[in-house]
Amino acid sequence: MLSSSNTISPQGYDRFRTYLEKESGISLSDNKQYLVASRLGKLLEREKFSKIEELVDALSRGGRTSKLREEVINAMTTNETLWFRDAHPFKILKDVILPQFDKRPVKIWSAASSTGQEPYSISMILEELKQSKPGLLKAGERIVATDICTNILKHAKQAEYDSLAIARGLSPENQKRYFDKLSDTTWKVKPNIASRVDFRHLNLIDSFSSLGKFDVIFCRNVLIYFTADTKLDILKRMHSALNPGGYLFLGGSEALSGLSSMFEIVQCHPGIVYRAK
Repeated sequence: MLSSSNTISPQGYDRFRTYLEKESGISLSDNKQYLVASRLGKLLEREKFSKIEELVDALSRGGRTSKLREEVINAMTTNETLWFRDAHPFKILKDVILPQFDKRPVKIWSAASSTGQEPYSISMILEELKQSKPGLLKAGERIVATDICTNILKHAKQAEYDSLAIARGLSPENQKRYFDKLSDTTWKVKPNIASRVDFRHLNLIDSFSSLGKFDVIFCRNVLIYFTADTKLDILKRMHSALNPGGYLFLGGSEALSGLSSMFEIVQCHPGIVYRAK
């Protein structure tokens, strides 16, 4: 079993990160052997691989490659999230964007949806607005949520969360309003909130044209894991996936670069969102 950074040779690490970037778009920086060792250690021990090179060789062969590939990508995917993360995007969605949809349906994509907190938070915003302003959103609404990690998607679809997850960013009022208590330690998203969300498996480096067109895309805190070229490619394709005048939300540490001909910045004080030209 690999348990420390010095059990992975520089050559083996380079081979693995090249494979990972090709298959998932995730770009590992230099000297992250410890991260690979900690996340893949149990898998390597189970498969009786003594070196990371043996794993890469197995992934390059036929047979059970698909299942092994899925396990590796699941293990290497970061899934850090919370309810209403960063607050500003959800306020902008509610106060600036959604009021525009009084006569036509709205379709929203939560890319890299992780364990479901983001798309379910969006659904809560939609519900709150429908209750407070019945004239809005009469034409309907739909949320598509995608992620590369199959294990995480299974968890998100169940819509059940423990006490620790519930406490991260969720007010007691929203917990009571939008969740059913299953036990002393488990809560489940109410059906009217969960039913709006359609979860799908998707790798952002692959085509997402089959998802159709969107009015709003949330792609936050995921592009930082890609190379500059891959990020640019994803953003260009997201522009194509937006309806004219559609909106794109990025993470707080992410920004558009070289795409001023495709997007304009909308300052919302506080927060910003990008509108497709």
